[in-house]
Amino acid sequence: MSDMAGTADGPVFHIEFAGTDYGLRAWVTGVNGSLETTLAYWRTIAEEVRRLQPRNLLVVDDMEGEPPPPGQLLEFVQAMQGQGMEAVRIAYVERHTEQIPQIEFAGLLANEHGFDARIFADENAAALWLRYGER
Repeated sequence: MSDMAGTADGPVFHIEFAGTDYGLRAWVTGVNGSLETTLAYWRTIAEEVRRLQPRNLLVVDDMEGEPPPPGQLLEFVQAMQGQGMEAVRIAYVERHTEQIPQIEFAGLLANEHGFDARIFADENAAALWLRYGER
C-alpha cells in the first residue's frame, strides 16, 4: 500500500507501507525541509498505525532535503502526542547519515515525551531491534 501527499507543484512525499514479521514498514521518499512536511508524513504514518495496530513500526526515511531545524523538533514531538504512536515501538532509519545527530536529538525528545523510539543508520539493525530488542 502507498500513500502520497503533495501540493499544486507535485508530490512532496510518498509513503509505501508493507506488513512484515515485526510489524509495519513505512518507506518515505520525496523532499523534506520543513516542519509542515515532516508533520504531514508522520500524521499519514500515524493514520496507518491506528488502522492496522502493529506492535512495531519501521520508518525508512529516504527523503531529500533537511529535517526540521533543532528549534522545531520539540514542536514536532508535541504535535505527534495523542496520534497513536505511543502504542508502537518505532525504529527510524535515516539514510542520510550526516543527518543522524539531528535525528537522534528528535529521538531523545520523543522518548522523553512517551514514545519508544530508536534511530538507526542501517535497516537490518533496526529490524533486528524490533524483532528481538529489549522493551
